[in-house]
Amino acid sequence: MLTIPTHVVPGDLREKLRVIAKCGFEAIDLSLTDVAQFDGDLPELADLIADAGLAIASVGPLQVGATPNVINAKLRIAKELKADLLVVAVADTALPDFEPQAGVRVAFQPTRIVEDVVTAMVTERNDPQIGLALNAFAVLGDGSRPARLRDLDGARVFHVALWDGPQQPMLPGQGTLNLGGLARVLVRAGYQGPWSVGATPEGPDTVRNAYRSLVTALSDAGMNEPLLRNATPALPAKVPARGFEFIEFAVDAKTAAELERTLTAMAFRRERKHLSKNVTLWRQGAANIVINQEGSGHAGQAFADHGPCVCDMGLRVQDAAETVARAKALGTQDFTQSVGLGELDIPAIRGVGGSVIHFIDEQSDLHRVWDIEFEPVARTQAVPPAGLRRIDHVAQTMRYDEMQSWLLYYLSTFQMSKTPIVNVADPSGIVRSQAIESPEGEVRLNLNGAADAQTLAGSFVSGRPGAGVQHIAFQTDDIFETSAQLETAGFARLAIPRNYYADTQAAFGLDDATTAALQDHSILYDQDEAGSYFQLYGQAIFDGFFFEVVQRKGRYAGYGARNAPIRLAAQTQTRKLKGAA
Repeated sequence: MLTIPTHVVPGDLREKLRVIAKCGFEAIDLSLTDVAQFDGDLPELADLIADAGLAIASVGPLQVGATPNVINAKLRIAKELKADLLVVAVADTALPDFEPQAGVRVAFQPTRIVEDVVTAMVTERNDPQIGLALNAFAVLGDGSRPARLRDLDGARVFHVALWDGPQQPMLPGQGTLNLGGLARVLVRAGYQGPWSVGATPEGPDTVRNAYRSLVTALSDAGMNEPLLRNATPALPAKVPARGFEFIEFAVDAKTAAELERTLTAMAFRRERKHLSKNVTLWRQGAANIVINQEGSGHAGQAFADHGPCVCDMGLRVQDAAETVARAKALGTQDFTQSVGLGELDIPAIRGVGGSVIHFIDEQSDLHRVWDIEFEPVARTQAVPPAGLRRIDHVAQTMRYDEMQSWLLYYLSTFQMSKTPIVNVADPSGIVRSQAIESPEGEVRLNLNGAADAQTLAGSFVSGRPGAGVQHIAFQTDDIFETSAQLETAGFARLAIPRNYYADTQAAFGLDDATTAALQDHSILYDQDEAGSYFQLYGQAIFDGFFFEVVQRKGRYAGYGARNAPIRLAAQTQTRKLKGAA
């Protein structure tokens, strides 16, 4: 049984129940505050919950220090609601007394400090009406491993809440606690009770994110634990993303010309145009950039809402239909729009900030979209490539309070892992950045959360109805050769402060020739024990968007975090100079 505490859900109780049921939960952990605020008698409340298609998994929790009189009163409330479980939080080594109510069990939820003692007392009583309520944040938050509970009698556990952490309570998947291991240990010990999701109020997406995170945590754990496979609805396995098929921009004539000039300076070629729409394909290596000037449809609406922006992203996957099926099962909205004669109906879902993600596979004609829907354009001159092979990563900027929501969106849908959050110093504040990527690095995404509107990231999302792609990085095998070709083509690069290169030379022991080459090309550098990393930034174009060129040597897997403050300072200075001009 999947359940969620009602106190974390916004709205009045009727609205809470509607949203909870719509998102897929089977039950609620009924807050005593919601009971107190309900304007009606208890049987009427019980009927309201049942009419919503929900069960009451538990009532409570009663906070630490509840007296026997309070516990007895709440037990009577639970009985009248026909709820069979009251949760009572305890922090002492003595269990409070209470008067048993037929049909209502009591689950004591201990803090980590008294967990062992409370567990021993519950076990010694051997009373079927008395058990434990375990909160994963308390159980694992001090660094303990789930294996320490393998000898626990699962029949003595009445309720489990999966909160992630460890520093602060978070949704499953947002932190680093081994929730899957805990779930496996408990079911092997005999636990058969409800699975509650620990959540903090995060606005209108709270319930959807909670459901998505809980189902993902349990279904992932159930992949190698048969006892957990009936805990969640059946859904397709996580999807391996195998690369970026395309990035699509929504623009008008003016901003299309600006984008085309930049792509031309990066040695991209205008290769194809759509058979019936004002849409063109620009290509270099395996990097496909689509420029959409349609005034209607999704691109037209995206331009109206955001101005020039990335409105669509295509990912290569093994099975496009299964990808959409999993996303929809986890509460993601699919995307459809009218398909013209001869066009492919490419499976898609809604993405970050109202954008769209399309999925391309090789099991159908989807991978032939460029041949089916587009025709070649005549070339006036041969444009030699600059060595850009593919898209290395895409950076999406959002308000910080949306960042964890989008992290869950990606981690629950795709086979991706996350890195720790990095605080990046912007001249006007702090930007929090977190990278996620597929197992072999075919798809890399940087999520940048802007808490301060004065930062470059904050100014990018200021006034927007949602998040957006702020920069795209292309990968090359020889960044110095690529840089020389881009300079010939007129690529406007970001000027880097001269002092940066002396600091970098000292930090990594670079020789004079390498340092001089870096400075001559305005290239940033980083290295770790696995390899090295080179970065070349372009000047920002419309609305603060910019391109980047990178080279990875060895098995370097980062994104040049040490260079981010330098880049931000340089961009801030450039913006000031342009404003003054």
